[in-house]
Amino acid sequence: MRQWTWREHPLGAVIPEAATADHYETGGWRSLRPVLDREKCIDCFFCFIYCPDSSVMVQEDKMTGFKLQHCKGCGICAFECPKEAITMINEAEAKGLETCASDNKDGA
Repeated sequence: MRQWTWREHPLGAVIPEAATADHYETGGWRSLRPVLDREKCIDCFFCFIYCPDSSVMVQEDKMTGFKLQHCKGCGICAFECPKEAITMINEAEAKGLETCASDNKDGA
C-alpha cells in the first residue's frame, strides 16, 4: 500500500449509500454515558435537537432514553438540558453497575 500512487488509494470521506448510519454501531468507544432523570425531564426535546448522533429516543411525545449503540458520549445533551435532567457518568462504572444489576437479578 505504501507503494501505491494517489490514484490507487480509495477515495476517502465518501458515503457510498444514503441512510446507512443506523447499520453502524459507533458507541463502543464512548467514555461517558448519558443518564436521564425522568423526574426532572420536561420533554423539551433540546437533547433530541442538539444530539449530533440522533441517539435520543422519543416515543409518544416523551424522551425515553438513549440509543447507546450510537451515542459517542459527547455530553451535548446534558449541556443543553435546561433542567439538568441528563448527567454524564463514567462508562466503565456504568457497565459495572449493569453487571451488578444483572448478577442480582439472576441470583434472585
